[in-house]
Order: sequence, then structure tokens, then C-alpha cells
Amino acid sequence: MTANVGVGTARETLTVIRRHFSPQLALVYGMNGSSAIEAFGQGSRVHLSDGRTLLDFGSYAVTLLGQRHPAVMAAVRDELDVMPVSSRVLGNRTTAAFAQALADWADPGRLTKVWLGLNGCDAVEAALKLARRATGRRRVIAIEGAYHGKSMGALAATWNARYRESLEPLLGGVTHIPADVSAVPGAFEGEEVAAVLVEPVQGEGGVRPLGQPFLSVLADTARAHGAFVIADEVQTGLRRCGPRLVSTELGLEPDAVLLGKALGGGVQPVSAVVATPEFYAPLATDPFVHTTTFSGHPLGAAAGVAALQTVEALAPRGRHLAEIFGSGLARLEERHSGLVTAVRGQGLLWGLEFATPAAAGEVLMALGRRGLVVSPCLGRPEVLRLLPPLVATDEDIEEALAILNVVCTEVPDDFRTSAATARP
Repeated sequence: MTANVGVGTARETLTVIRRHFSPQLALVYGMNGSSAIEAFGQGSRVHLSDGRTLLDFGSYAVTLLGQRHPAVMAAVRDELDVMPVSSRVLGNRTTAAFAQALADWADPGRLTKVWLGLNGCDAVEAALKLARRATGRRRVIAIEGAYHGKSMGALAATWNARYRESLEPLLGGVTHIPADVSAVPGAFEGEEVAAVLVEPVQGEGGVRPLGQPFLSVLADTARAHGAFVIADEVQTGLRRCGPRLVSTELGLEPDAVLLGKALGGGVQPVSAVVATPEFYAPLATDPFVHTTTFSGHPLGAAAGVAALQTVEALAPRGRHLAEIFGSGLARLEERHSGLVTAVRGQGLLWGLEFATPAAAGEVLMALGRRGLVVSPCLGRPEVLRLLPPLVATDEDIEEALAILNVVCTEVPDDFRTSAATARP
């Protein structure tokens, strides 16, 4: 039996999605692809069933190395011929090599312990459990606008009420504070805090850099109160924003860094907690206190080692792409000031803020029709995320900027505001 038995054409595929997943999901997919579906990916492009190609500056930050990067594909193929699934009762050299690579890469000599999962939620859940067990405390401080996932523990730290509705009470003890220095001291009053959980740049929250002044005060205050600092870099890490890790670049010295999305090279689902021995202590004492069946699975580990090596090799290229893309977006903002009200970001993570959520939605649909895939922001529907891959060419960047300019030019006046009312 093959994966596509009974599903051939785009229409058949969307029908099956409607029947077995969700009618709304099928409608969204159909609109995004103009009734076509993805056929295969290569480099910075997704090829559709109707022969069209789309530049992939979206995919929710997974395809930092593009589609099917050859180094990652080769590593996974080699492992597939050796041991695709671990016995889970014996040591595995590929999994061990991945842990070593992560410890050598993240913050050598300080973040020396590793836990492996499949997605960002896995990493968040593991980190929350470790912080509580290591400190004997229950309180966690998160930030308004944060997105840490939708599993029950991670959801407690996620800000958006849309995903929390009807599910509360969630994991108790989570307090959200604004990203304001003045809010930090009061947050630590009362019950002792186990950890602060923070994204250096909020991705789903509108590509919102929280800034070094706030982050430094938050980290320093946490340490002064005996609390851990957990940096959620599932989206911002792996040089997506330029440095290997935004949190270490800012000097926050996190006790744990969470990685995911691009960690599997766009080929395998992989996530990780890379931590200090103090944070990791509960697992060092009892390695079975938090386990998952596919933690450290060999295919993902092989992909992860290759991804880390490839990201480092492409780091200079990333700096160049960031410079030309950021400059182009600044020109776009100036040219369309009645529509684009702000441009935020760094490296290869950028957000375009529009006058209204409706305007952002109009642009999102039009970009897809013109050949550019971007990602919406779940927590800030007026913002679109632009996530170019490290393998993009200069021509890809210019093409994306040209598509953005054409689409913004063609947006009906009903979606625009005057520059005076669009900006504070």
C-alpha cells in the first residue's frame, strides 16, 4: 500500500482532507493554492500540482535550509539504511553524536546537557517539568503575547485566549507580565518562582523583539530570586535571527535553550532542550522522569547533526541575505505607508504589520496567487511573517520584494489608511 492510494488529483486530495480532517482546513488549503496542492519541494521553492512554483518564505520557520537540502537528505538516507528506529534499550551512536553536536554548538562548556523531542511543545513541556522538579517550586513567569505551543502545559504559558478558551484550568502557577521593565520586580512577589520562560523575539506574537533592556532585567531578577531562565528559541535559534542563539548573543546566559522547527533541517521533526547541569539535574538523577517514545530517534538525530553543520557553513550567506532583504522591506514600508504600518525583525525573521487584520489577510492571499508563501501570525493577525531560507539566492530575494511591491500596490483602497492614522 502506498501513501497516495485513492488520492491522486488535487481535487481528490482536498476532498479527503475535507472528509477526514476538517472542511475548514480543506477550504483554507484550496484557497491558498488556488485549488492546487503541493507536489514537491526543492531549495527555496515549492512546486504545485498545476505546474506553478512558489517561493517559500513561510512554512512556519521550518525550512531555514530550504526544501530537501542535499546534506540533510544524504544524512537521513544513510541512517535509514542502518537503523531508522532505536531499540530504546541500547545506546545509539547517532543519537549520542547529535547530543554532543548540540552541546558543542549552543554554548560550549555551559549548556552541556541535552533532552531530545519531536517539536517545540515537547521541548517546552520538558523544560517546565525540569524547572519545577529542580527547584521544588511551581510558579512560572511568561510574557504577554507569548506563544509556546498548544499542548496543555505549553498552552498555560501561551498568551492567546483563542487557544485557551474552554480548556482552563490549565497548568497552574503561570503568570503573564507585559514586556516592560517596570513589571518585572512585582512579578516575583509572593510565591517563589521556578523559572521565567521567554522568546527573545516573539514570532507568533507579531515578530516582536523584546529588547535587551527588558530581557536583561528579567534574567537578572530571575537569578536573584533563585529562578531559572528558559529561552524559547524554537523559532529564533539556529541563526534564523543572525546569531546562533539570540539569548546567548544578548548575554542572558539562559539555564536552558529550547530548539525546534529548523533543527531537523526541514527533513525530520526534531526538538531539543540544551541546558546547564543544574537545570537538568532531575533527569541526571532519574533519566526516566521524562521520556517519549521517539526522543532522539536516529533519523532525526542524523538530520540534526547535518543541519547544525550546514547552518554554520551558510552563516555568512545569511548575513548577506538579511542585509538586502531588510533594506528592501524598509523601502517597501516607505513606499506603501498607508498600508504597511511597521516593519520589524532581524536576520531572516521579519514581520510586516498592516493597517488592519483584513488588510493582512488580503495581502496574504494575493501573495500566494503571485507566487510567494509567507506565514501569518496567530497572535497578531495584522502581521505577516517573512522567513526566507539560508539557501535563497539574491534573485529570490529580489523576486520576493517585487511580488510584495506589486501586491501592496494592487490592494484596494478600502484596506488602506492615511499615513497619519496608520502610525502612532
